[in-house]
Order: sequence, then C-alpha cells, then structure tokens
Amino acid sequence: MREAFYDQLDRTLGDLVSITRRVESAVSVATRALMEADLAAAESVISGDAAIDLARERVEDSCFALLSLQQPVATDLRTVVAALRMVSELERMGDLAVHVAKIARMRVPDLAVPADVRPTVEQMAAVALQMVHRVVDIIERRDVEAALDLAAADEEMDGLRRQSFRDVLDEGWAHGVEAAVDIALLGRYYERIADHAVSVANRVVFVVTGEYPTADAPA
Repeated sequence: MREAFYDQLDRTLGDLVSITRRVESAVSVATRALMEADLAAAESVISGDAAIDLARERVEDSCFALLSLQQPVATDLRTVVAALRMVSELERMGDLAVHVAKIARMRVPDLAVPADVRPTVEQMAAVALQMVHRVVDIIERRDVEAALDLAAADEEMDGLRRQSFRDVLDEGWAHGVEAAVDIALLGRYYERIADHAVSVANRVVFVVTGEYPTADAPA
C-alpha cells in the first residue's frame, strides 16, 4: 500500500516538473511574440494555456486522492500539500505568459515595446525565463541550495521593474499613454512570474527541511 503511495507521489512530482517545462516554453514563446510581433506565436501561447490548466487539475486530483486515501503524515504530508500549492503557482505563471502574449497580439503588426525600452524589457524576460528554468531542477532534485539562490535573481528583477518605471515616467518619454501602459503591465507580468518562481522554490525548501527560508510563510 505504501509502495503505491510513493509511486503516485513520484508521478505527481514528475507532473509538476512537466508543467514547469510547459510554463518555461510559454514564457519563451510569449516573449518571442512580444519582441517580434509574431501573431502565430502569441496565439499558440494563448491556446496552449488550456493544456497547463488541465495538467493542474490532474495534479490536484492526484493530491486530493493521496490525502483522502492514504492520510500521509510528516514529510509525506508536507510534500502533498506543497505540491497542491506549487501547481497553483505554476498555473498562474502560465496565465501571466498568456497576458504577455495578449499584449503582443493586441499590437500586431506593430511592436508593443519601443526601441529605447527594449533592453530593459528583454532583460526582464530573460531573468524570468531563467528563473523558471531553474525551478525545473529545483523541483526535480529538491535542491535547497539552488532554491535559496533564486532570491538573488528576484532582486535583479525588482531592479529592472523599477528601471521600467523610470523609463516611462521620464519627461523624455515620447511613445504615448498606450505604450506606457503596455510597459507597466509587462513589467508587472514578468515580475510576478519571478515572484511565483521564488514561491515554488520556497515550498521545495519547506518539503525538504520543514521550514520556509524566510520568517513569513507564503500564503
């Protein structure tokens, strides 16, 4: 009976890794759509979100079955509960990639990102994508050290977000209100992807150690 429990738990954790890879792809393709005014890429991210939602439902169903049928305790209970929280975070990251794609789609055939703020937005996208990529290994290996290191990348993202605000609020901004709103939203979307990546990593730390890496436990 316990062997079946651990088999199902391993499959659930494997599903989390697969979802994270899907999210990584969604962020990458959405960014390409944004930077290249690629309508097909934007549409593929938007339509592909249903697969992430479905995968989330499967993980939730598996976790609820483990909780109700196996009544896990200690580390096993932490793992199941953390998996439920992580899959929700990952699904939200997929939604944020969709929001990026929708801005790209809305501005096609034009580019949503003016040339003079492109470096900042590109760097935000690169940091977000790298953080999602690192989360794959963090979940797969339950790597506490790598999870704790992710906070440094999040600080870089926060700095880039502040830079994007300075760009649009500069008195020399010449791209109008719509472009300013787009940049503000894009900064928020990439920043939230990074925040969710850190939250997922923190939950891995909790699974392994029984404690969150900060005094304030995530909701």
